[in-house]
Amino acid sequence: MLPRTSHCPHIQVPQRLIPRKFKMVAFCLFMIISFFVIYQSFPTSEASMHTRSTLELEAEIKKMDYKIQNLEQGKKTYPEVKFLTYKDRKRILITGGAGFVGSHLVDRLMMQGHEVTVVDNFFTGRKRNVEHWIGHENFELLHHDIVNPLYIEVDQIYHLASPASPPNYMYNPIKTLKTNTLGTINMLGLAKRVRARLLLASTSEVYGDPELHPQNEEYWGHVNPIGPRACYDEGKRVAETMCYAYEKQENVEVRVARIFNTFGPRMHMNDGRVVSNFILQALQNESITVYGEGEQTRSFQYVNDLVDGLMALMNSNYSQPINIGNPEEHTIMEFARIILSLVGGDSKIVKKVAMEDDPRRRKPDITRAKKYLNWQPKISLFFGLNKTIEYFQNELRRSRHSERNFHMPDNFQF
Repeated sequence: MLPRTSHCPHIQVPQRLIPRKFKMVAFCLFMIISFFVIYQSFPTSEASMHTRSTLELEAEIKKMDYKIQNLEQGKKTYPEVKFLTYKDRKRILITGGAGFVGSHLVDRLMMQGHEVTVVDNFFTGRKRNVEHWIGHENFELLHHDIVNPLYIEVDQIYHLASPASPPNYMYNPIKTLKTNTLGTINMLGLAKRVRARLLLASTSEVYGDPELHPQNEEYWGHVNPIGPRACYDEGKRVAETMCYAYEKQENVEVRVARIFNTFGPRMHMNDGRVVSNFILQALQNESITVYGEGEQTRSFQYVNDLVDGLMALMNSNYSQPINIGNPEEHTIMEFARIILSLVGGDSKIVKKVAMEDDPRRRKPDITRAKKYLNWQPKISLFFGLNKTIEYFQNELRRSRHSERNFHMPDNFQF
């Protein structure tokens, strides 16, 4: 037995006998200090946000991604969040907050110091998109379907809940319609009761297959009300109508964002949208499928730009619909070649029969967003695609690891 060091000061305890708990405590302190230093490097003034160059913004996104990756890998050390007084802190509800866009909005609002409640039925959302915040005193996750009423005290409601990819809303068109009608009525009713401001995440699909190019917010659209995409298109159109009916009759403060094609980490690999389709096919050396001649055009924005736009709109005084999208236009064939050049590999581009009601051209006019929100996209297409490709590579490795570790019981019968 070793003598007590208090009586024998000349005796040194060997390094190997130092309890592991002390090492863990020291390591945790080091990580906390590191996160604090990284957090302090973020600019805080609103003016600086508008003057930063694209390169600086992309560097900031990389830092934020690093912190979020640490959380997603199971390290229950939360990033430093900004301290807000009770007066400045908002109670914010995000429907569909475990989804692709919603989870990025959660990260931003949490880091700003607000209290965030996520409501999701996990039809398309995934718990692991937000599980790195579970346990934080400012965060709450509710498994709830908004087609049923919800009773909660909040200051702002970001209403993002809805299937958004064609395979999902075509698979269950009735569910899609219910979410966008009954769900929106319930959220507007909640906003009325607690006097909260509501932002509706609408879509460029309200323009249908547009005859006006680019599309501004005054355009009424060219939509097939009984086509395969109608459950989503018409669901969002009626949701917008309900928002402005509640604004006029019940004095509910509403904001409407018409969101154009968005991509980034946390997209479902199999969601059927062009970005995820092309990246997944290229990574697996499969043929890249282009429907029709590939002359259809789309405009792609990175998810961080969209989050900036949503937050700017929510906190603005402008209540009419606003397009949130990137006006940089690409043909589908051109986009397929860009993905192929970034991923590499042996994939070939093949053409298939054009899909019904597939819009020929889609490009936002963002004049309103620039004028009323001082917003425009800043993230380059290539930076965003590289981040998304990296995410898909990690997802493929994760899925292959799960398959290797899955063992069917010997006595299992189909």
